Amino acid sequence: MPSTLPDGEAAPADGALPASSYGAGDRPFGFYLHVPFCAKRCGYCDFNTYTATELGGGATQVSYAATAVDEVRLARRVLGERDMTVQTVFFGGGTPTLLPSADLDRMLGAVRDEFGLAADTEITTEANPDSVTPESLQALRSAGFTRVSFGMQSAVPHVLAALDRTHDPERVAQAVGWARAAGFAGVSVDLIYGAPGETQGDWQASLDAALAMRPDHVSAYALIVEEGTRLAGQVRRGEVPAPDDDDLADKYLMADAAFGAAGLGWYEVSNWATTADQRCRHNLLYWRGADWWGVGPGAHSHVGGTRWWNVKHPAAYAQRLAAGTSPAHAREVLGAEDRRVERVLLSIRLADGHPLDDLHDRGREAAREMVGTGLLDAAAHADGRAALTLRGRLLADAVVRDLVD
Repeated sequence: MPSTLPDGEAAPADGALPASSYGAGDRPFGFYLHVPFCAKRCGYCDFNTYTATELGGGATQVSYAATAVDEVRLARRVLGERDMTVQTVFFGGGTPTLLPSADLDRMLGAVRDEFGLAADTEITTEANPDSVTPESLQALRSAGFTRVSFGMQSAVPHVLAALDRTHDPERVAQAVGWARAAGFAGVSVDLIYGAPGETQGDWQASLDAALAMRPDHVSAYALIVEEGTRLAGQVRRGEVPAPDDDDLADKYLMADAAFGAAGLGWYEVSNWATTADQRCRHNLLYWRGADWWGVGPGAHSHVGGTRWWNVKHPAAYAQRLAAGTSPAHAREVLGAEDRRVERVLLSIRLADGHPLDDLHDRGREAAREMVGTGLLDAAAHADGRAALTLRGRLLADAVVRDLVD
């Protein structure tokens, strides 16, 4: 969740949505619950997160669960009596597991009580390996959590140090084992490639270590230098090199080959899973343009073509909810063309691709040309879809720019 909020029109104090958004209920619906606390801020991270020493004014880890519950109840009031049974719940951050398991249970319970959960609801929490114990994971599983995603990032100590990660690499396998023992249906690990000083040998070591844990799901992201981060300042001053595009491409190809050989298939540019059932349904909800309510400071939401985002600082967030008003900072109501462009931007990243008939004439012509240059799959094109090849995944941003014309 980026820490910089976009511009938009003023959001009403009661959180009410435009009438056009109230067709919701016929699309998948999920909740994202943002927990903005970290033990330490990583130098590359642009997410809206805080350490305890950065907070004040009513924004404490102790009181956070109660504040988040207030927003869940606000969501119920705004959406009225519409049937919005929740298909996915995702706790992200920050580090959600810095809070006691009972607090996460309380937040999940509010979603269950106010909206109801589908029988097969996917309930995920992100976790740092050093923020969990066998007991805390067992408590989360008992509360109904079905999936856990560990921030591994690397298995190499000097790479972890470059990323400001504090966990012992050996702790990851231990945490994965605890999650298995607790009975989680899905265990995922997150990796980052392209850190300063990371060699291809280092990256291969991280891939090998991750796959040795036999995860159900892996996410692998290229390091991005975000403005305003400590890493951006280091790059600007010449203290560390910026990520090299060729090196990033080589490491992506290494990852895809390693994951494929281990039986994990790609379903989104940066995500691989052992089976279709192990794909992250919450993230698929985003990529397919469904509806979700984002709880927490800086959290973004989308319901029926209206997108809004909350105030950024936890203190301001808590103060608004304590006063009985919406924490929404601003919003935008998407027009038909905006929604079409967004559909293309997101769904082209999926292995299934995007329907050609949702493209304009120039986009369809570009798709034909990209089949010839090996960026889009010929068989999928013949079936009426624009779907990325492996080479196309490496150039996905450029592909999208041409398709949305």
